[in-house]
Order: sequence, then C-alpha cells, then structure tokens
Amino acid sequence: MAKGPKMKTVRGAAKRLKRTAKGKLKAKRANTSHNFTAWSSKYKRQHRGTRSLDAVDTKMVARCVPYI
Repeated sequence: MAKGPKMKTVRGAAKRLKRTAKGKLKAKRANTSHNFTAWSSKYKRQHRGTRSLDAVDTKMVARCVPYI
C-alpha cells in the first residue's frame, strides 16, 4: 500500500515550541534575553515564563511542527 510523503519538521521551531495538555502551542516570550535594566518591573514580571500562541499564529506554526 502506497503512503503519501511525510511532512518535515522545521527543527528550529521544534526546539522552541511545546504542546500543552489541551493541544495548544506554547513558546517563550520575546525580548527576554538581556538588557533588563531598560524595562520596568511590571514588564519583566509579565514576560516571565511562556505564553500560548494566538490562534492566528498557531495555524501557521502548526505546519512547521506537525508531529509535536
């Protein structure tokens, strides 16, 4: 029986994204690697940890990581 071709995973995306228990994609927030003195405490607090991607982004990014 012939099977269709497999989709390739974008390895850079696979290293940066994880799935939640409900199947949503979660990723690290942007602008959180250095120069923290420039930001307010509120900004730094709100950008800790991870975030779930918006529905608009999820549709596009899910194609990059089909098997995660």
